[in-house]
Amino acid sequence: MAKLTAALTVLALVACVGRPCQAGYGYPNPMLSPYTPSTPSPAPPTPIAPSSPPPYSPSTPSPPPPAPSTPSSPTPYTPSTPSPPPPTPSSPPPGLTVGYYQKTCYRAEDIVREAVRDASKGIMAGLIRLFFHDCFVRGCDASVLLDTADPNSATEKFGIPNLSLRGFEVIDAAKARIEKECGNVVSCADIVAFAGRDATYFLSNKKVYFDMPAGRYDGLVSLINETLPNLPPPFATVEQLKAGFAFKGLNTDEMVTLSGAHTIGISHCSSFFDRLTSNSSDMDPSLKSTLQQQCQSNSGTDNTVVQDNKTPNKLDNKYYKNVLSHEVLFTSDAALMMATDTSEAVRANTKDTNLWEEKFKAAMVKMGAIDIKTVANGEIRRSCRVLNTN
Repeated sequence: MAKLTAALTVLALVACVGRPCQAGYGYPNPMLSPYTPSTPSPAPPTPIAPSSPPPYSPSTPSPPPPAPSTPSSPTPYTPSTPSPPPPTPSSPPPGLTVGYYQKTCYRAEDIVREAVRDASKGIMAGLIRLFFHDCFVRGCDASVLLDTADPNSATEKFGIPNLSLRGFEVIDAAKARIEKECGNVVSCADIVAFAGRDATYFLSNKKVYFDMPAGRYDGLVSLINETLPNLPPPFATVEQLKAGFAFKGLNTDEMVTLSGAHTIGISHCSSFFDRLTSNSSDMDPSLKSTLQQQCQSNSGTDNTVVQDNKTPNKLDNKYYKNVLSHEVLFTSDAALMMATDTSEAVRANTKDTNLWEEKFKAAMVKMGAIDIKTVANGEIRRSCRVLNTN
């Protein structure tokens, strides 16, 4: 029985494609100690006077996302009440500046936005998840992009929770164009942050736009063994989710707010298969039946399903309605209804989509300031996949 449990745990962690797992939220595995950053990084060099770029209106619509393979059935989620929204920050986090590249590479954000615009909606969802997973391990420093770093260790990219990450090619394409136009001045970490912001914009039908402060440097360290302790599994409890986010400097309401990214993307059936076979699962019976059919595979393939069966390619507050109606995939989604503060936050986000959108913008900016690197402990990579010294 112990071997079976261990096997299911590994399958669940590998399988999350669209969640923290895309929203790669950070609950540290209780059996492991989360990464604790060393002494705080000194402030980065004084940036160029910032200017807030206006929202970008792309000329060409993003191509439709590829049809997902046979989906797996999501586990029911029991929502909790939402806490009041945090105020939208009036100024960028310390060390970061809006319009950071205005004088050194004024088209940097436009180039990233164009690369994101040309991606499928499935890849856009992956870019939001990529941003989450980068920030929750060693901070927002593009360490998740590295193919190699330490000769004695594989990198974060090869950790179990990151095996299904998508969007690397979009980052590479944006970086190549920026290097050609501006030289080596824009960090990969900032490109990942811009891409997460722009994917939010396109997936919300150009409704959710916000300025993303920049000035991050790229990290020099990336270790595979730091992924499991810092990234949240799909079976996390509400207390584990709270603790994991708090460790990253994000409060409970921000955790519930960022969980709303589960309204987009796909997931492997193995991430929530236990909820399809358990009699104690609170998943909506109709959804459960549908998912059981979608997850069936005579060949042993781990099928995929959309995370939100109502508006799968639109970033909106439908996730919270799904939580209330028990139409969510993961145990960690359903767990939001297991505490008064989180269940209240779910209900508040359900009632007011504008409220949730404003909170989501603020939470994305705040998450983007986790453990940023500076010139003292980072670099501006020439290629996002390797260190400059390699």
